[in-house]
Amino acid sequence: MKESIIYGEPLRPRVTSVLALDDYSLMISFTNGEQRKFDAKPLLTQAAYKQLNSISFFKSVKVESGSILWPNDIDYCPDTLYQQSVLS
Repeated sequence: MKESIIYGEPLRPRVTSVLALDDYSLMISFTNGEQRKFDAKPLLTQAAYKQLNSISFFKSVKVESGSILWPNDIDYCPDTLYQQSVLS
């Protein structure tokens, strides 16, 4: 993926692959080669992410345009994903 720039600043790494785990976390690979783990449990209490409480729905996540996306257009900012995840 070509590095993009907005307002003179390079974008943070973008998502290249995602795997949803049974503990409501995501293993995410980024364009910089890092593999990071994102704990999605805090999202489960937010109204916009209510559908993620179903583990089968949660596991339907896919990569879309450098970020992640669930059905019904539920997404999450790729910059925030990177910032809130930890190296695995």
